[in-house]
Amino acid sequence: MATSLGFRIARLPHLWRSILDRRLAPLGLTQTRWVTLYHLWRMGDGQPQCDLARAIGVEAPSLVRTLGQLEEQGLIERRACESDRRTKRLYLTAEAMPLLDKISRVADEARQEMLAGLSEENIEQLDSWLAVIENNGLTLQERDHNMETV
Repeated sequence: MATSLGFRIARLPHLWRSILDRRLAPLGLTQTRWVTLYHLWRMGDGQPQCDLARAIGVEAPSLVRTLGQLEEQGLIERRACESDRRTKRLYLTAEAMPLLDKISRVADEARQEMLAGLSEENIEQLDSWLAVIENNGLTLQERDHNMETV
């Protein structure tokens, strides 16, 4: 059972993104673009590019192309940081807001459908268990990293 649990946990993010990709495709959004927009929206305007990359889980240079595309679409602006001209800060444009509202509605609908059959109490318990698993993983990751640097 534990073996299949790991595969199931690993499969869920791929399934979730696949469902959202299919539902957001009519809006002309690739996964990379909607994930980037959504994270920036949740983090708030004025984020440095490197912080957004870290939040998404990609290398900063990999994000640059996507940001360029979003900028060309008029959805974001990149501005130089006043304290460090090498750093670019990101801002959503007014044109992005209706699109982000649509992304949010699509994600909420998909979430409700995926969690169908679970009570609010079940969902809270699941969230609690996932937090424990995530914290255990972060502890393991830190311990492994510390062992590599010794």
